Amino acid sequence: MKKLIIITFLFSVALSCFSQEEEISIDSLIQQAIEKKIDDYYDLYRFFKRERFNKQDIDFLLKESQQKEYRLGEVYAYNLLGRHYRNNSFFDSSIENYMKALELSREIEDVNAEIVTLNQIGVVYRRQDKIRNALNYHQMALELADKIDIPDIDTKISISISNNSIGNIYLALKQYQLALEKFKKAILIQEKTEDKRGLAINHQNMGLAFQNLGDIDAALEHYNKSLQYNIENNSSIGKVICHNSISNVLLLQGKYDEAYKYISEVLPISEKIENQYYTSDVYITFGNVQLKLDSLDKAKTYLEKGLEVANKHKIPSGINQSNLYLSELYEKKKDYEKAYSFYKKAIEGERKTFNDKNILYVNNLINKYDNEVSRNKIKNLAKENEIAKLKLLRNRNVLIIALVSIALLGVLLYSMYRQRLLNNDKKILMLEQEALRIQMNPHFVFNALNSIKLYVINNEQKNAVYYLNKFSKLIRSILESSSVKEVTLSEELKTMNLYMSIENIRLSNEVNYIENIDSNVNIERIKVPPLILQPFLENSIWHGLSSKKGKKEVSLSVTKISDEFIQIDIVDNGIGRDAAMKIRKNKSLNRRSIGIDLTKERLRNFANEYANNYSLIYTDIIDEEGNPKGTKVSLKIPIL
Repeated sequence: MKKLIIITFLFSVALSCFSQEEEISIDSLIQQAIEKKIDDYYDLYRFFKRERFNKQDIDFLLKESQQKEYRLGEVYAYNLLGRHYRNNSFFDSSIENYMKALELSREIEDVNAEIVTLNQIGVVYRRQDKIRNALNYHQMALELADKIDIPDIDTKISISISNNSIGNIYLALKQYQLALEKFKKAILIQEKTEDKRGLAINHQNMGLAFQNLGDIDAALEHYNKSLQYNIENNSSIGKVICHNSISNVLLLQGKYDEAYKYISEVLPISEKIENQYYTSDVYITFGNVQLKLDSLDKAKTYLEKGLEVANKHKIPSGINQSNLYLSELYEKKKDYEKAYSFYKKAIEGERKTFNDKNILYVNNLINKYDNEVSRNKIKNLAKENEIAKLKLLRNRNVLIIALVSIALLGVLLYSMYRQRLLNNDKKILMLEQEALRIQMNPHFVFNALNSIKLYVINNEQKNAVYYLNKFSKLIRSILESSSVKEVTLSEELKTMNLYMSIENIRLSNEVNYIENIDSNVNIERIKVPPLILQPFLENSIWHGLSSKKGKKEVSLSVTKISDEFIQIDIVDNGIGRDAAMKIRKNKSLNRRSIGIDLTKERLRNFANEYANNYSLIYTDIIDEEGNPKGTKVSLKIPIL
């Protein structure tokens, strides 16, 4: 008996020592990372990869990093906190910590940390069905990653995460084919990088897309692949997700007993993983299984549990689904009043999330935009290639004609060369103009469509239709003018009016745009280069007015100052050029404008065919105390 007591005591002491060593090892690992000052985010991730941080460990990492001024450690700690709160469905706290990580990563100019954090913020918004915010953050992550000339394995994994997340957004919008395309892109990268965790996630997502498309066999195939990867990774949460999905497919096939077997296996695991999003999901699926098996009391218990968790943590999809199943339950109980009440809540929740017809319509436009971007990239490459060929041809001709002219004909051949050089320069200028339009259109189209999409999501149908009409007219005008060298001043002013209307949406229609045309000016006969006024109006909005508070105004006036010239004045009451320049320098991602230099070149080329030249003057408007109160652009254009 004594021996047994001694052995038990020694075993307890050994366990205690082992536990202490584990605690010391995590703390020691944190101290080592801080002392080494690991300066790459992915290296830091690999350094901690096998460690499971609890809240206490994360707080310790954050505190030590702050005391030792280890900024990358702070970023990593804030991201761990964001993930901790996200897994427990405290989404506001999660966003708050991820935003701190994003601010710090930009401060220390760590692009890798910024890409990871942007993706994580997108995931949190997606969990809350805040589609637009989620799409914006994943798109920002993707754009940053695409700017890296030679992406390493870590960057490729981040790109796959962005594609996976955007695919999930398409799932939420019921654009299943688009979602599958994104998931396939992610899987190609993950197979090359042997990212088993990513493969598990994306096969699960592909299963969900095929399930919604009605291809049950393909859905089961991908769910089982995902489950196999999760078993290899020993991922408890992955097993929960896969079992839940397979149970739902089996329910669709009417195999209720098999569905019960799959979901009951992971019910206790889901309650231990401390991820309320999936815990709610499992409760709801288990309740639905019991409902199909006519075990109504158990079904009611678990559906109410799922609804309680979804309500507590603001999970819209869980709320809608549990209300729908509770409606079916009370219908079976012949309590039609409650059945109707829960059904009404489910439908209202679904409508609040998005309006199917409108979302599908707008996403068709986005799909067209994506195709247009691809086509424009190809056209743009072709134009740039043609420009390069012309420049090479010009340079070669310079050398050949110079040698021949010196040896043989001198002035005569030099004169011919000059004429040919001017023609080539003119062709290059026209090609650059066309290539520039092609670059500008997708950026402007995407922003305009996103702005109109917000009206649709908010169910503001009149505004959506009104601005879609204006948008279509503007696009038609741009396409028509892209094939001509000159347009009438009347057509140019109409196009600018449409452009200002569309841009004004993004500033909440705060800008008052005014046109004043001198009665002596015949705008139907005066010719100008197409879209020549757009860069000046764009500068007025985005550099002069976007940072200004209070009344915002842009006025465009046309006057005839002589028989040879008209003058176009564009005046804004913005913050002035000096203040705008300071703001642009402080921005991490500067907005690209069309380019005033290229506009001047176009004006110079246009004026070559007239007896007089153009002039462009910027005037800073100041008040009596010398403070800036706007900018005036005066453009004098020859008409004879």
